[in-house]
Amino acid sequence: MNVTIYALKSCDSCKKAIKALAAAGHQLEIIDVRADGVPEARFAEWLAMHGAEIVINRKSTTWRGLDEVERSAEPLALLQAHPTLLKRPVIVADGNSHVGWNKSVQAQFGL
Repeated sequence: MNVTIYALKSCDSCKKAIKALAAAGHQLEIIDVRADGVPEARFAEWLAMHGAEIVINRKSTTWRGLDEVERSAEPLALLQAHPTLLKRPVIVADGNSHVGWNKSVQAQFGL
């Protein structure tokens, strides 16, 4: 299965997901959200599908560095300005997207 992973090179969860999916034989396309960027349409799609509470990582260093005015911005504008706020990894396969690397996401890939 072809799988696109939106990740950060320094993210431990992303590294685990990439390693497990590659070991399971999936063909991976890895997009670094910082270096490669993410199209606005993708952010909008994920926000519509999963909601801001799931898509935006409020435990991240980036989030903690924002002031209250920045935090109150619209979720799409926030992600465009700070793509590292994206909860990672976001895994896209067969027209579906999965946010994070937890047991339920792993189960979707037979892991």
